[in-house]
Amino acid sequence: MALHDPLLPELIDCQRCPRLMDYLATLPPKGGRSRDDYWNRPVPGFGDINARIWLVGLAPGAHGANRTARPFTGDGAGDFMYPLLYQAGLSNQAESESCDDGLRLNDLYISNAVKCVPPGNKPLAEEFHQCRDYLLREWKQLTSVRVILALGRDAFISVLHLLKQQGMIKRLADFPFAHNACFELTNGQYLLACYHTSRYNVQTGRMTEALFLEVLNRARQLAEA
Repeated sequence: MALHDPLLPELIDCQRCPRLMDYLATLPPKGGRSRDDYWNRPVPGFGDINARIWLVGLAPGAHGANRTARPFTGDGAGDFMYPLLYQAGLSNQAESESCDDGLRLNDLYISNAVKCVPPGNKPLAEEFHQCRDYLLREWKQLTSVRVILALGRDAFISVLHLLKQQGMIKRLADFPFAHNACFELTNGQYLLACYHTSRYNVQTGRMTEALFLEVLNRARQLAEA
């Protein structure tokens, strides 16, 4: 599997976080696959580099993006998300199965706050910190972005830390997380919060198709304003 990140070409060789490197080296495969079937490296961002909407997730799934090398591809969160992205006009097809399946995003770029899969899907504060430089560099290169769509509380908080580091906000507490909460930033962009599309959230009804489409439609309206 030969991939590169259009914004961060050196990302896939990153070894900043020893705990995550150890986890990648020992993660057992599932579904009858072998370790050779897995990407097992930092996962590149994906999408339209001229996008006005930048979706920031938490981290690659152990047997989803960490296997397929594309955000939200190969796991339940993506199985829920991609058909709705297509319905909202943000992609050319409803299925996301592999990096060579022909999927293209329209006016949308997707990446994660933490680039490597963490144990238990729970990155440490230091791992968020180590990846925040990558997040900043993505942000600076996505020059058409109007809306930062943070998927889940942890991704939202990581984006807030980034904004604080850049002197754009003073206190994280002034930006409480809530589904579809929207904040206008000092640079004219918008920060939009969304419940995560995790299998757990979908199964418990915390996230529904209607709720996710509501946020996607709002993101498009803000991007076009």
